[in-house]
Amino acid sequence: GLSAPNLLSAEMLKSMAARPVVFALANPDPEIRPELAHSVRDDLIMATGRSDYPNQVNNVLAFPFIFRGTLDCRASRITPNMKIACVEALAALAREPVPESVLSVYGVDTLTFGAEYILPKPFDPRLIERLPAAIAAAAEKDGVARMAYRPYPSSSNA
Repeated sequence: GLSAPNLLSAEMLKSMAARPVVFALANPDPEIRPELAHSVRDDLIMATGRSDYPNQVNNVLAFPFIFRGTLDCRASRITPNMKIACVEALAALAREPVPESVLSVYGVDTLTFGAEYILPKPFDPRLIERLPAAIAAAAEKDGVARMAYRPYPSSSNA
């Protein structure tokens, strides 16, 4: 890293334009603590790298599925379009109704797209169903897939 705890002050946050989006990803101590950030701005969308706050940015949301989609179509390389397809699939999932199984795992009654839920949760079973397929489709479109996509059997579709 290029970041460190407590680099973003309350004054700096106050000076930002309306509806700022802050990704404070230094771990375990973010650049600004969510409690402080929310006490300064009520129009804030915030994410951290921590699981004890909403909107955890975690590489487990993308990397295993980028590799799974790449392997499933035997792509010769990972292209920028494959990464974009992964991000677009994540964004689409975040906007869909969240399955009861996910709500149960996280001990919540509801998760709805908005300031407190901009990313799917890491234990969302739809990730393995949707992301590799989107990535493989992008590989096929880019001409780097060496075979048609066939999903690897998982416990949810075996």
